[in-house]
Amino acid sequence: MRMKRIAYLLVFSLLLVSCGTRSGYFKMEGRFLHMNQGELYVYSPDGGVDGLDTIKIEAGRFAYEKPCSKPSTLIVIFPNYSTQPIFAESGEAVEVKADASHLKEMEVEGTDDNELMTKFRKQIANASPPQEVKYAVQFIKDHPESAVSAYLLNRYLVQTKSPDYKEAARLLPLLMKEQPENITLGRLHRQLNDLGTLAVGSRLPKFAARDVNGKTVNNTSLQGKVTVIINTWAAWSYESLDLQRALNDAVKAGKIAALGICVDASTKETRRTLERDGIVFPNVCDGKMLHTPLLKTFGLTTIPDNIVIRNGKVTERNITANTIRQRYGAD
Repeated sequence: MRMKRIAYLLVFSLLLVSCGTRSGYFKMEGRFLHMNQGELYVYSPDGGVDGLDTIKIEAGRFAYEKPCSKPSTLIVIFPNYSTQPIFAESGEAVEVKADASHLKEMEVEGTDDNELMTKFRKQIANASPPQEVKYAVQFIKDHPESAVSAYLLNRYLVQTKSPDYKEAARLLPLLMKEQPENITLGRLHRQLNDLGTLAVGSRLPKFAARDVNGKTVNNTSLQGKVTVIINTWAAWSYESLDLQRALNDAVKAGKIAALGICVDASTKETRRTLERDGIVFPNVCDGKMLHTPLLKTFGLTTIPDNIVIRNGKVTERNITANTIRQRYGAD
């Protein structure tokens, strides 16, 4: 009997190893063509990773494992600053295959959601931007139960230069019905409700706050500025930090005024990040993270996000760092 028990445990252990990861963890392994050495960065917009993780690539291969108690979305940042999502699940492992010169065609095998995302990547590899949106909407309708749909709705209908909040609001209930525990969908629902209070064309509402240096920031301090951009950011989001730096260059060039809202918990750490990056414009961090009142005031509930204000009115939402550099870069 004892020998049978040992044999069973041995087989069970081998099965665990063959699956590639342990219960309560998520593992990602991969290989790259045309990338022998380098670094990838990983963050999670829904709390799957605390801060920003670094993945080392050596001899074209990498391995990454993290604690995982519930499904989450990981955003992988590549050396060319492009990003791709990976969908993590407890006790699962995935294999990534990619050509560094064709990251849009990256393949991820191992879970249903990641394999669905791989099919979508291939579908849009040669598509125009309008076609990508069309394919994303159809995917959402076909797969309302998938975490990929939540990512695509946010990526193509909300966090984009030309958002379609009406279509996002129409599709969101389909996803929430199938995924009632998905916190990303709950956040999107709140965001879409808040966006209605400060749509394009609205006047900048009255507000008052203290920046990380204790100085008052309010409507008066922004008056007289033709263009003002208000940006949300966090130390764990590379994309939002890149936006901060692009804004900083435009402010120093005298092209715009800006206000940053940091959702990190520590004002002290926020101040250090601002000093490290040489940020010269006002930034607010009250330690309330995503519950800071300013986010609701400006209809900003995700990281990153921003509004553009010209002559006191909102004219655009969620422009990119590249748009800022092209439009407001130094002459």
